[in-house]
Amino acid sequence: MGPWDTPRPVPCQRRKPNHAADATVTPAAVEARRYGAGMAAPSNSFDRLRAVVCTVPKGRVATYGQVSGQVLGTTARMVGFALAALPEGSDVPWHRIVNAAGQISLPADGAAHAEQRRRLESEGVRFGAQGTIDLHAFGWL
Repeated sequence: MGPWDTPRPVPCQRRKPNHAADATVTPAAVEARRYGAGMAAPSNSFDRLRAVVCTVPKGRVATYGQVSGQVLGTTARMVGFALAALPEGSDVPWHRIVNAAGQISLPADGAAHAEQRRRLESEGVRFGAQGTIDLHAFGWL
C-alpha cells in the first residue's frame, strides 16, 4: 500500500475526534456533529466532489480541475458530470465552477449559461470583455 492508496481528506471536512474515552458517544452522534443534523457523510465520488464545491465561497470561483484535485481518483470531467446530475433546486453552488480559462463552459446561447453568469455577477464576480473571469482576482484555490 502506497501513499496513493490513502484518500486525502476533503478540506471542508474535519477529522473525527477521538471519543475513545467517552463510551456514550455513538457513531451516529459523531457523524451528526461532523456533517450537521440530517446529513450523511459523502459516500461516493460525486458526493465528495459536491462537498468540495460547497466550500467555494460566494464571490469566488474554482475550476473543474481544482475541484477534482481535492478528491483523489477524480477528474475535471467527473466534476462536470457530478454537477450536471444535481437535482432541480439543489443548494450546491454549481455556478461557482468554471473552466480553466475562466469561462463558463455551458453553451453561450443557452439559458443555463445566462443563469450561471447572472448568479456569479450577483455575488460580485466580474467578467472581462471576452466573457472571462480573472482567476487571480476571483479564484478560490
